[in-house]
Amino acid sequence: MEKVILNNGVEMPILGFGVWQIPDAQECEQSVYDALMAGYRLIDTAVAYENEEAVGRAIKRSGVPREDIFITTKLWVQDAGYESTKMAIAKSLDRLQLDYLDLYLIHQPFGDIYGSWRAMEELYQEGKIRSIGVSNFQMDRLVDLICHNKVVPAVNQIETHPFYHQLESEKIMKEYNVQMESWGPLAQGKNNIFENEVLVKLAKNYKKTVAQVVLRWLTQRGVVVIPKSVHKERIKENFNIFDFKLSNEDMNEIATLDTNKSLFPSKTNPDVVKQFANWKFDI
Repeated sequence: MEKVILNNGVEMPILGFGVWQIPDAQECEQSVYDALMAGYRLIDTAVAYENEEAVGRAIKRSGVPREDIFITTKLWVQDAGYESTKMAIAKSLDRLQLDYLDLYLIHQPFGDIYGSWRAMEELYQEGKIRSIGVSNFQMDRLVDLICHNKVVPAVNQIETHPFYHQLESEKIMKEYNVQMESWGPLAQGKNNIFENEVLVKLAKNYKKTVAQVVLRWLTQRGVVVIPKSVHKERIKENFNIFDFKLSNEDMNEIATLDTNKSLFPSKTNPDVVKQFANWKFDI
């Protein structure tokens, strides 16, 4: 497994397994177990996914040594703030049946993120969290956080896929040594990605699937990816991306697909901000 080195020296697998939209506990547990058996060592969950407990059971069931697995979870908006963040982390550790987290992210750039960051910095210094970072932070919010705090986020997990390359964001994150991580690497199936002529042609040329080509394209850029699937064979398939390499010409051809536009609601839209603020979880 290829790895990236975060800005604090911690190693993170470049390919992981995401569990968003797997709320069914049994299905989630089995999918994570299958992923671990297939060789994945990065598991990405969140309070908002409502499946931390299932992830924890799968980890325990797998028998894979804890130190060999990189576990990420995230703080939801309702828990933003200094004290509430500390309580949220304790609850996540309990649900996951873990003593520490490898990466903890502020899930959305809303609420008292500065109080949250101070709490995260303290728990990072205490060793309860090996790395801290953010998710869905646009570059102005990311740089503002960096300029007014001690610890630079190790990771920013943002929408990144063949139709939205995030090249300007990537440039700024590299400047501040923040690792770029892709959520929605397969665009959640939007824009008919699996029938896209360019990607289908490349998949045929390399005797791979469209998903494998896209995941390889991202990892060759140095972007961490966390594809999700509940199908065992596809889980294995998505893991099998390191036995080929895209040529520079093919990387450039994928570059022509970039629209430089998100496929999802903007986090700067006031209605979206309000929606996230009112989105509560029974945790």
